[in-house]
Amino acid sequence: MNDDTELLALAAESRARLTAPGAPFEIVSVQRGGHALPAWRHAFASLPALINAGRAHGAKEFMVYEGERWSFDRFFAAADALAGRLQTETGLRPGERVAIAMRNRPEWAVAFAAVVLVGAVPAPLNSFGLHGELLANLRDVQPRWLVCDADRFERIGTDLPALGCGAIVVDGAGGDLDWAALTAPGAPAVQSPVLAPEDPALILFTSGATSQAKGVLSGQRAVCQALFNIDYIGAISALTSPEVVAAMMARGLQPTTLTAVPLFHVSGLHAQLLASLRHGRRLVFMHRWDPARALALIQAERITQFNGAPAMVQQLISQPGFDDPAVTGSLGGLGFGGAGLPQRLIDEVLARRSDSMSGIGFGLTETNGVGAAASGELFKARPQTAGLVSPIVELRIADLDGAPLPAGEAGEIWLRGVTVMDGYWQQAEATAQAMRRGWFRTGDVGVIDADGLLRVVDRIKDVINRSGEKIAAAEVESCLLQHPQLIEAAVFSQPDDLTGEAVVAVVVAAAGARLDADEVRAHVAARLAAYKVPVRVHLRREPLPRNPAGKLLKSALKREFSAS
Repeated sequence: MNDDTELLALAAESRARLTAPGAPFEIVSVQRGGHALPAWRHAFASLPALINAGRAHGAKEFMVYEGERWSFDRFFAAADALAGRLQTETGLRPGERVAIAMRNRPEWAVAFAAVVLVGAVPAPLNSFGLHGELLANLRDVQPRWLVCDADRFERIGTDLPALGCGAIVVDGAGGDLDWAALTAPGAPAVQSPVLAPEDPALILFTSGATSQAKGVLSGQRAVCQALFNIDYIGAISALTSPEVVAAMMARGLQPTTLTAVPLFHVSGLHAQLLASLRHGRRLVFMHRWDPARALALIQAERITQFNGAPAMVQQLISQPGFDDPAVTGSLGGLGFGGAGLPQRLIDEVLARRSDSMSGIGFGLTETNGVGAAASGELFKARPQTAGLVSPIVELRIADLDGAPLPAGEAGEIWLRGVTVMDGYWQQAEATAQAMRRGWFRTGDVGVIDADGLLRVVDRIKDVINRSGEKIAAAEVESCLLQHPQLIEAAVFSQPDDLTGEAVVAVVVAAAGARLDADEVRAHVAARLAAYKVPVRVHLRREPLPRNPAGKLLKSALKREFSAS
């Protein structure tokens, strides 16, 4: 189908049919904060109910990691045992927080599900974080327990007693309780909690323009509505790309996602782990991203879907052998997160995987990933956009005063809907700045075109997107200024073919200081996660440029060092 007009008309017709009264994706109105908001009638009412639905898949294979294979039955046996013992033996109660910090692995999923089944609130931490970053997150959420791997326990374990937080280590010695004993058969049965739609469900951390990651608190309804929205996207894609779907189904393979995106991100947790648990799909976890290893796994495990940051997709399709049907013949789709796909990557994917259900979406942690999406024929028709706006989201392109702008004009993207967060955990001021009358101000600049598709054109927030990881420039600047010989620092992004955006720093040293770029980078590497370390450091003799009010002029620095 090559006619954009015909395709968009089919999408609109499909939306009307799917969301009509009595249809699978019927929309009803719910009240939240004094506003009537659209919501999916048939979404699960709580996260425990959604997770329990996965029990229907029984002996089917669910997770693969480093040669180890987990069925759904095995997964639920471990999750039930852990939940029962946390509830009965430790007194974990609904609403209490449990932090999770480890690499992608089956135990991550077991810990998450167990916490949810008790009605407690999982708070996944960025596993790339070093000591100070992890400690700041833990101080924020004040969890009863930290479930972690040995690497994370080594970084933070000695600080836990002072926080009143117990530790459970899934793959080594240490901690207060033994993982093997907690997940062994014979545990007390879980007493299922009674939860309201507004009760807390999840805290995910996001980086913004401030120097410290913020915990995003979402309620039961918000998370469940977001997960049902993924089903809706799949339904629209199937109706607008029937030939592609038919070809995928003809292969007869269990839908299998290669999961390299961290589970502590909304893209990994919602669209991969929880969606797969609900629908009986299979996940193959990677310990760390390696495109050559990813290609080998696609072939060996008959992977049908890979979703990742644009830089990861670029690295994957650049691997020798990617175009060989014997290697990637099972791969039915490539998914991109975020915005601003490089045109070269779009052209390559469409040319080399023209028959795939590839796509893109726009959403944020604060909206539980819901915003706009397109895949299959819709993505092929309009790959520069972020897709069609979800029926359960109100989207406004706003001017500086918050007034809506007409189609075709660029402004800040505001989102309102049932999937929007309750707020930043214990940060009332930050929440007030981000929210206005129920609208979440994304900090992204976008345009709605005449056909109703969203195009994201820029970011207001001073955040760097490196291979899908969001980095607050202010956090790196704060770290640089801890160096006793540096008196000024500015951090910004520059385009990078490998990672999408590179972290660049311009620093001013004190008079008489003898520093080089490697020493500056080493200083950051000792204090922040490796992906936050500047790729390039420019040492400057004169003060950084500022306007008469003293505001740093980063645009001038970007121009000055654009050719460096």
